Amino acid sequence: MSYASFESLLAAAAEHGSLADAAVALECEETGTTPEQVLTRLSETLAVMEAAVERGLSEDLRSRSGLVGGDGRRLAGAAPRLAGEAFVAALARGLAGAEVNACMGRVVAAPTGGASGVLPAVLLTAAERLGASRDAVVRALAAAGAVGGVIAARATLSGAAGGCQAETGAAAAMAAAAVVELAGGTPAQAGHAAAFALQGLLGLVCDPVGGLVEVPCVARNATAVAVALAAVEMALAGLEFPIPLDEVVSAMGQVGRSLPPSLRETALGGLAATPTARALASKLDNGYRRARDEGE
Repeated sequence: MSYASFESLLAAAAEHGSLADAAVALECEETGTTPEQVLTRLSETLAVMEAAVERGLSEDLRSRSGLVGGDGRRLAGAAPRLAGEAFVAALARGLAGAEVNACMGRVVAAPTGGASGVLPAVLLTAAERLGASRDAVVRALAAAGAVGGVIAARATLSGAAGGCQAETGAAAAMAAAAVVELAGGTPAQAGHAAAFALQGLLGLVCDPVGGLVEVPCVARNATAVAVALAAVEMALAGLEFPIPLDEVVSAMGQVGRSLPPSLRETALGGLAATPTARALASKLDNGYRRARDEGE
């Protein structure tokens, strides 16, 4: 279960002290666990995220299709051209986490496997920049979960139901809210950050080439990282998005329902329908058939 609206989450945060405290309190109430048990479980979740990012940055990964792998590692080793080192590090981590997912590695669905690189990339990079304690990062993860729960309750987190906006868009919103709380922002500012992030990815379609969660999915994790970081900076500077987060989430749900099936994870439209993508998909299909025939 989760808070049914960000408005109710805000009210709970006012009562308990923060978004993280409100999230932990609800989890304890619904599961009968203690705050210590909830935070321990979240710390274990954070460890999985850290391991996935580290693996993506250190190992020479390649997906079975050969379409993705190694880009996070390459970007991490490149000297920044225009953006700062922290920004490029966050992009590299976003790619690395998503590549581990594409290579069938262990990740945390945050909120989905296809968007699993976004939250850890933003959260871990912010923690480094802020010198945050592990306990603070774990609590920020609780705040991210609370925002993700609101999105799930009011709309969807499924690419098949709502397009990529529901996956990487939600991930960016969760990450932005979590980092604002980690940086000492108010719950209201965290809500504005989530709204800035989600509106920036509103309408993003789900169009996986060959039906695989690889292209453009991995690169979109980095895009969502950039959007989340922009949202954090705007919110912490005091900017306010004029449409409440609950309404932004509801709009995302409505947009998702309006998308044709071809743009909701079916690989029938968008980038998946381009000539190059169709040629790649055909080549992959032929390769899989040969491998199957040779194995019989």
